[in-house]
Amino acid sequence: MIQYITLLETLVQYSFGILVAPLFAGIYHKLKSAVESKKGPSIFQPYYDLFKLLKKETLKPEGSGIIFWYAPYVVFGIYSLISIIIPSLIPAPIYFTASTDFLGGAILFMLAAFVTVSAAMGSNSNYSAMGVSRMLSFHFLGVGTLITVFFGVSLITATNNPYVTNNFLAANPLQSLSIVHIFSTLAFFMLFLYETGKIPLESSGLMELGMIDEATNFEYSGKLLAINRWNGYMKQFLLGSILLNVFLVPWGLTASSPWFLLDIPVMFAKWMLLILIVLIVETTLARLRVFRILDYLATAFTFSILFLIFTEVLH
Repeated sequence: MIQYITLLETLVQYSFGILVAPLFAGIYHKLKSAVESKKGPSIFQPYYDLFKLLKKETLKPEGSGIIFWYAPYVVFGIYSLISIIIPSLIPAPIYFTASTDFLGGAILFMLAAFVTVSAAMGSNSNYSAMGVSRMLSFHFLGVGTLITVFFGVSLITATNNPYVTNNFLAANPLQSLSIVHIFSTLAFFMLFLYETGKIPLESSGLMELGMIDEATNFEYSGKLLAINRWNGYMKQFLLGSILLNVFLVPWGLTASSPWFLLDIPVMFAKWMLLILIVLIVETTLARLRVFRILDYLATAFTFSILFLIFTEVLH
């Protein structure tokens, strides 16, 4: 009986991440348009766009290799694995949880980025190569922040298991008020803004110097473009879920059956909170030009280093 419950929890968490990730992006864009006094698209617009692209013909650029053709599927598989490793919905271990830990999850994120970059470079497009070169110029600080924050969290909880970390912080709410946890949360939040292309960094609507993430999709079309965009929604959902359930709001989730289904509305409420926070940041801070991204990531990396220092000093 326990095995069937664990299987059900695994399927629910995986399905939630895959199917609901575009919805959160749609809600974000709808609220952003409302703040700007615009009507804006429907919250289901990402689904409409995906279905439309899936029906279109896929064109392969001349001279592109096999990596360009299969990379979107590989990245989708990587994010699918991450979605059942981290506590994105269920706070108890499920199938494949023992596959890796925080550090392994960071490596999987880096692997997805490597495959995406390799595919963009294999498209033989100058625009894609230009965007990739910019991305790699900043990515080392982002990766350093990600690994440092995860490593620091493991020092607090004496484990590198994300589920144990979530349960520890949920059972010790005062720990979230410590300066160590505040630094780690701030560093990861800044990383989340960068990795998901939110203001104040760069926007996909600014196709001049700010074309970074969009450059990796420049030569894709049809079904492959749909999968790549879905990958972007999943990446945003996974990073946001880690930010919410491990750093920002680690409370409210339940692991008991069948009450774990209540985690779905709880996660919706958490995501509404995160979307509101991002909107506040986006509407109150000026856009940073592309040459300021290095300073921004350096600040995030500094917070993560301070996080490690305070962890050692206070423990």
